Amino acid sequence: MSGHSKWANIKHKKSKTDAMKGKMFTKIGREIAIAVKNGGPDPVANSRLRDVIAKAKACNMPNDSIMRSIKKASGEGDGTNYEAIRYEGYGPAGVAVIVETLTDNRNRTAGDIRHLFDKYGGNLGATGCVSFMFDQKGQIIIERKDRDEDEMMMIALEAGASDFQAEEEYFEILTEPGDFTAVREKLEAAGLEFDSAEIAMIPQTYSKLTNPEDIEKMEKLLDRLEDHDDVQNIWHNWDQD
Repeated sequence: MSGHSKWANIKHKKSKTDAMKGKMFTKIGREIAIAVKNGGPDPVANSRLRDVIAKAKACNMPNDSIMRSIKKASGEGDGTNYEAIRYEGYGPAGVAVIVETLTDNRNRTAGDIRHLFDKYGGNLGATGCVSFMFDQKGQIIIERKDRDEDEMMMIALEAGASDFQAEEEYFEILTEPGDFTAVREKLEAAGLEFDSAEIAMIPQTYSKLTNPEDIEKMEKLLDRLEDHDDVQNIWHNWDQD
């Protein structure tokens, strides 16, 4: 169940225009900047940077753009310092929402996020108000294509995955957060390509929206949040199937 909304988001992102993809690459560039700042520019010695590079490749970010982001973060850029801030709240009909941001102006970002929640039928809450409803896991999504389910499960479990789910269009592989890098790298070594690979917040339960007005507001809330320059990740427990 946990990969359903993720797969819907992946398909949505694949259909984006070049301008929207450019914005997505800019956001990944910020994640690269944070990884380089905390662990240095060498991916061999910086596992967090390796993870972000894998995420960038899953989003089809060009290699030269990845390298430019690393060089910029290494001291050839403008020196902007980004702060990671998480916001938690409720969307329409009580859908739990977590918004992860990287910002150089926390007051601006907080005001913008609060405004979007208010505008689309939700409300921003205190830290911790919904995060207890999620589990942090490494999550890898691989398009099913013609891959054999049993073979994929064996590869995932031998790599150290904690869970494996086969769906109609994709496979979802989950890991403990501390095992994510090692599992991802073993799957890469096995020749697998990912549609998504990151540390994710996985809902423990899901909320179904039946009111068309609530559905429309929730869709707009997610779209506007995703379009915000400071927003890196959005996690929610809306069952979109």
